[in-house]
Amino acid sequence: MSKRVGIIGAGVSGLAAIWCCLEEGLEPTCFERSNNVGGLWKFSDHTEEGRASIYQSVFTNSSKEMMCFPDFPYPDDYPNYMHHSKLQEYIKTFAQKKDLLRYIQFETLVSSIKKCTSFLVMGQWVVVTEKDGKQESTIFDAVMICSGHHVYPNLPTDSFPGLDRFRGNYLHSWDYKNPEAFKGKRVLVIGLENSGSDIAVELSRLATQVIISTRSGSWVMSRVWDDGYPWDMVSLRKEPVFNDELPSHILCGIVSIKPSVKEFTETSAVFEDGTVFEAINSVIFATGYDYSYPFLDETIMKSRNNEVTLFKGIFPPLMEKPTLAVIGLVQSLGAAIPTADLQARWAAKVFASRWEKMGKKLKWFGQSQTLQTDYITYMDELGSFIGAKPNIPWLFLTDPRLALEVYFGPCSPYQFRLMGPGKWDGARNAILTQWNRTVKPTRTRVVSEAQRPYPFYNLLKMLSFPLLLLAATLTFY
Repeated sequence: MSKRVGIIGAGVSGLAAIWCCLEEGLEPTCFERSNNVGGLWKFSDHTEEGRASIYQSVFTNSSKEMMCFPDFPYPDDYPNYMHHSKLQEYIKTFAQKKDLLRYIQFETLVSSIKKCTSFLVMGQWVVVTEKDGKQESTIFDAVMICSGHHVYPNLPTDSFPGLDRFRGNYLHSWDYKNPEAFKGKRVLVIGLENSGSDIAVELSRLATQVIISTRSGSWVMSRVWDDGYPWDMVSLRKEPVFNDELPSHILCGIVSIKPSVKEFTETSAVFEDGTVFEAINSVIFATGYDYSYPFLDETIMKSRNNEVTLFKGIFPPLMEKPTLAVIGLVQSLGAAIPTADLQARWAAKVFASRWEKMGKKLKWFGQSQTLQTDYITYMDELGSFIGAKPNIPWLFLTDPRLALEVYFGPCSPYQFRLMGPGKWDGARNAILTQWNRTVKPTRTRVVSEAQRPYPFYNLLKMLSFPLLLLAATLTFY
């Protein structure tokens, strides 16, 4: 008899969880509180407590080849960076093509998840749901929590003296939808991450003045890299802030940058450097999110000051059996979809087995203020656990062309469907044609053939200079 798995949330993590459970022969049931799939990317013009929220103008910061489901490439004509509506279209298509919708119970709220108390059913869970005013309890052999981390806004009002006396209005970026309400206003945005910079740039078109307050600053980069290619296909490093317009807005004086706010008065903000922003109408806090699971006993997975204790960012440790997994919580400084896919594949494999013993592998993961980790290192680690990490030496022996693309090219999601459980027969072709899909939406007129990046030759160029310098040194001395 198949093990039953309860899945909380039908966003990208929840859909990945359903698909991976089906691949392992498990029986998934997904509970989604809204009326459609998409989670964060399902835009709504109003906010609702307990649901993720985005603003109308959101575009992705990861390119399409780096943020797809590993066995489901985007159509060739999709832009490399997408408006949220385009991404939502892709997500819905994935759910339909994979026939996942029949495993989802929409407009169903999960009110509690508790361990079964009988020793005869150790490791099982009781999931209590509500729909149309009726409660229902269901027992599952395992549970995947896929509710994301953009749900409960962090509004640190206690950290800003005088805010209680401020006469203007303040809100979190979670509540922000569009700039219309701020036309002709003086606005202070607190926080210089992606949402803070996006909102500030958008507000500057209608507001009288916009200032960003930041504690430590940030590297601000364009989504476009050398020769017009997406940044994350050419250079994937620690993620900075991506905004194509903010630098020029700062240079033109349309947006100003200030240090931390020392205190608020009734109408102004005093910054740490002593300067003052007068006659403020609105303050927008782009200060991130808290991690909360109100339906789960806090003794199972404590969350305090963003400190979440999870084995490899997935399994709460110190449990009798690893039958509870958190998918999509860790931010791996890369795209969310392929990360969630690998997490779900490992969790589903654990659930399908005889409760794989963690043993000496158990480590503490987290204990950081941002729950962030290096993307490639994390993906390689998860891939190794399930035998999906590409075997580069073997590829060089059996398929040199593919090996060169995998080793020197971008760490695209298809690599982790080349081998092992969940292998996808189309992965090789997807890797060898990924650059074609990248340039396709930009080729709207007849031009010469695009010059694709060659990281290996760029590396040789970098090494050639010190070698020439060494040769010159040896020649003259």
